Amino acid sequence: MFSAGPARMMRPALPATRSGRRHLLWAVMAACVLALLPATWVYVSGTPRVREIGDVPPAPVAMVFGAGLWQGRPSPYLAHRLDAAAELYRAGKVRVVLVTGDNSRADYDEPDAMRAYLTERGVPQDRIVADFAGFDTWDSCARAERIFGVKHAVLISQGFHIRRAVALCEAAGIDSYGVGVAAKHDVTWYAGGAREVFAAGKAALDALVRPSPTFLGPHEPGVERALADASG
Repeated sequence: MFSAGPARMMRPALPATRSGRRHLLWAVMAACVLALLPATWVYVSGTPRVREIGDVPPAPVAMVFGAGLWQGRPSPYLAHRLDAAAELYRAGKVRVVLVTGDNSRADYDEPDAMRAYLTERGVPQDRIVADFAGFDTWDSCARAERIFGVKHAVLISQGFHIRRAVALCEAAGIDSYGVGVAAKHDVTWYAGGAREVFAAGKAALDALVRPSPTFLGPHEPGVERALADASG
């Protein structure tokens, strides 16, 4: 005959009294609220500064965040971001494009692939500046301000990511607006949206602590030179 004893032993013990159960419920609710606070902060901080591509205010620099390569070429998601940057440049809303991505190993070079894609679409080579150590969103924002001297920028990413990018760049000291480019609601889109819930916690911590990026090298004058050339 089956004994329920071991099964009972595996169940979590609940408080025996009504008051104890009520306190447990409040504790669970409080934990859920605390877990959602970072995502709420990202949404509240970023949403007011997200615009459509035709409505975004002009800025000296457009920042394009890396989104992966396929056989050495920008992934479809990254290509959409770069298309938006090229459109902003052609419209005269930005003068320089800063491409920021991962080049942590020799066989993976997001920024150069992004640069090549933009030049193929008419953005002059000397108007594109590459940050090869944009390993995550905070690193990209912090390096843009600390290393490249960016103070005002239009940020370009997909809608599920752009609010976090704006919130972090604002925390890093960059006055920014964001353009969330359209994306097909495929598996990547849903995965990206789910990832943002968890990434919001790290984003809130980064904004609070403001750590140094993974790689913090000397000042890079590339953005300043490109802006000077554009003005000339």
